[in-house]
Amino acid sequence: MVARAFNAIDEHLPDIYLGLDGLAEESAERTLLEILHALRTHLGMEVAFISEFKDGKRFFRFVDEEADAPHLEVGASDPLGESYCQRVVEGRLPEVIQDAQQEPAALDLAATRAVPVGAHLSVPIRLKDGSIYGTLCCFDRQSNATLNELDLAMMRVFADFAARQLERQRTHNLQHEAAEARIRDVLDHRRFHIVFQPMYDLVDQRIAGYEALSRFVAGPSRGPDKWFEEAATVGLRVELELAAIELALQALPEIPNTAYLSLNASPVTILSGRLADLLAPYPLDRLMLEVTEHDVVDDYACLFEALVAMRRQGLRLAIDDAGAGYASFRHILRLAPDVIKLDRSLTHGIDTCADSRALTAALVGFTAVTGSRLLAEGVETQAELEALRGIGVRKAQGYLLGRPGPLPS
Repeated sequence: MVARAFNAIDEHLPDIYLGLDGLAEESAERTLLEILHALRTHLGMEVAFISEFKDGKRFFRFVDEEADAPHLEVGASDPLGESYCQRVVEGRLPEVIQDAQQEPAALDLAATRAVPVGAHLSVPIRLKDGSIYGTLCCFDRQSNATLNELDLAMMRVFADFAARQLERQRTHNLQHEAAEARIRDVLDHRRFHIVFQPMYDLVDQRIAGYEALSRFVAGPSRGPDKWFEEAATVGLRVELELAAIELALQALPEIPNTAYLSLNASPVTILSGRLADLLAPYPLDRLMLEVTEHDVVDDYACLFEALVAMRRQGLRLAIDDAGAGYASFRHILRLAPDVIKLDRSLTHGIDTCADSRALTAALVGFTAVTGSRLLAEGVETQAELEALRGIGVRKAQGYLLGRPGPLPS
């Protein structure tokens, strides 16, 4: 019977049941609405909806309806005890009702005459643990003598699919809430500190600047990139980046006037306008802003414009992780940085890798034409450093030259 149910609606349902397990979280609402629309149109009903039982109420979570059908407001609720949904789950109403006006148990409900309700189909949506989320329902103001067990089997199949999607959505929401709580805890209690890694001028044999790097002391134990990535997923990346930058700026008076402080900021933080306000009281000619290759830029013109005023006041702009991917070259061409930071994937073993040396040499030539400077990151061996010097790289950063830590006293 289940197989027959699939065949009955195949022409109405464009494969949404085939790939449900692989759907992204953001497609949950669209998928559930497609399920409702396919069911409603196949059954010839006016309204289809998914309800949730919560706190003694029935909430309408997803609704698909004809233009002139009785309107159900998504998010609206009514007393659970006065609904068809609850009585179907309790077994006080049949799951298939061809004509509610002829069903004695349905006539006890005010909605039966007020709507009025004619044909009605309803099945529970059960989660993995056996609990009932709510119901999958269809109804029409007209009676329908053709409704049968095949239609009910089809409803049960899609109630099961809906349950899996809703469960994934619930899991996602719980994970989102936990992530947001972690990031807010980090922000509220400043569960991070800043370390500084020197950047060397290989020609003048001096420290040209210090990059400020965040280190987190909260659990779980993971790299700073993961913390900022998680902050982005819960809409708190700007807040976390600004908090880290604000803390790093407190160390600027301890840095010699011959060196600058380098700060990491994503395009979204720059475009927020809040970074410019934060940096305004500081001497911008002693600061550098690093934009990573991995950050997506949707509008280079806006990003460039957001930096113009600060760069006119002396702020340096660096593109981080150059060579790690195609995006870094777009960043370089569209943002015209003062410094291009060569990614550690190219620096590592450059003394023995002809391809890495060739690409680095090309970037040295590019910087000579554009007036920017190339800085090699991740330098860990003397052989790498000598190879970079031989190619013409003027600046370098890495464990060989200095590990991240407190500023020298």
